[in-house]
Amino acid sequence: MEPTAAILILFSTFSLILQLQASRPIISHISVMGMVYCDTCSINSFNNHTYLLSGADVRIDCKFSAASPRTTEQISFSVNRTTNSYGVYSLDIPSVDGICCASDAAVFNTCRATLIRSGMPECDVPGFTTTSDEFSIKSKQANLCVYSMFALSFRPSKKDPAICGK
Repeated sequence: MEPTAAILILFSTFSLILQLQASRPIISHISVMGMVYCDTCSINSFNNHTYLLSGADVRIDCKFSAASPRTTEQISFSVNRTTNSYGVYSLDIPSVDGICCASDAAVFNTCRATLIRSGMPECDVPGFTTTSDEFSIKSKQANLCVYSMFALSFRPSKKDPAICGK
């Protein structure tokens, strides 16, 4: 993964954590997030001409399992989300009784994000369409887990040689 992409993902993750801390009425204990970008030059990476896509639709499919001495619980869901003005989509899952997401082995999760539709007609050919790769940030004190999905992308139907070269 390119250093720029990693920095953008980390920035987005910490931005979400700050937003969660600022909104005290409902505290989400599990958050899933990611971003969608326009791969302007079709190089499968970020460059000076890459930009984040607002208004892109993404489907999120997740399964969380928790095992305790008395029971095994499982939560599965599929939702559609639209990226915000920063190209970020997110899903906040309220606390679920019996699931402590920050425990080392308490929760096993799988999440997948899939592109549905671009919000920009000039960049609407799917590039990276599905990801199940993520990294997580966990806080045991706040029982907060943020699962940040790797970036998804769209491309223009034609490369602009003036921008990208031949």
